[in-house]
Amino acid sequence: MILITGGRGAVATHLVALLHADGAPLRVGSTRPDGLAPPPGVETVALDLTDPATFPAALAEVTSVFLYATPDHVTEFAAEAHRAGVTHVVVLSSSGVLGLLGPEPKDDALAASHLAVERALLDSPITTTLLRPGSFASNAASWARPVKAGRPISLPFPGAHTDPLHEKDLAEAAHAVLTDPRHRGGRFTLTGPESLTFAEQIDRLAAVTGRAIATRHVGAREWKEETAEYLPPVHADALLAWWESADGRPAPLTRTVEELTGHPARPFTTWATDHAADFTAP
Repeated sequence: MILITGGRGAVATHLVALLHADGAPLRVGSTRPDGLAPPPGVETVALDLTDPATFPAALAEVTSVFLYATPDHVTEFAAEAHRAGVTHVVVLSSSGVLGLLGPEPKDDALAASHLAVERALLDSPITTTLLRPGSFASNAASWARPVKAGRPISLPFPGAHTDPLHEKDLAEAAHAVLTDPRHRGGRFTLTGPESLTFAEQIDRLAAVTGRAIATRHVGAREWKEETAEYLPPVHADALLAWWESADGRPAPLTRTVEELTGHPARPFTTWATDHAADFTAP
């Protein structure tokens, strides 16, 4: 049986659909399993990665896990998974960890949390496969509210480059490493097919939605104040440092999605088209 954590997420939802089509026995974990709507016959279970008491029931009879990188109690999770008979874990990590592993490690709280999860699983007896995506195309969803309200999008670094990756490509890559033994234990850095600045992404959103989308160049302090309601300061600082380092610098790209799935990664315009209603519906 395969356990999929973070069951309400877009990546998990697409991954469950792919594995269900294969006929694989599945269990989907979430802190709120009542809110899940998996395909018929797919089990759901209460799983809170910050609460070890939920681990045994979620891991019973499981052999493989797709694990979101949550550092809280990850050592206990790995130990319980091993006791339950899990032989393979696919960790959804981040390419940000590569900056911590280089000759001049960066101070990045977000990347550090992902690296802690990687190390906990790699230190366990379980075969561990690492998926290290760069930037999610779905990060652009944070712009939906101001776009629909007719307000400008606040950008501290409009010229910062990212490598937006469609959630379907990430799900298909996860499907590949979960089902093809050749990929077990691999380290995979995944990117979208193009390096785009935030300004370029907004231009593409505007073209897809048919809406003029205004932007506003703001300072780091003002942006932190605007996002303080939902973004902890330590995470805001990590994002600002990343964007500053990428300002005017194209992101390095890989062909890992194509190598794992057999098709090129979807461009950002495809993501924008798939999610156009999020920016236009009342």
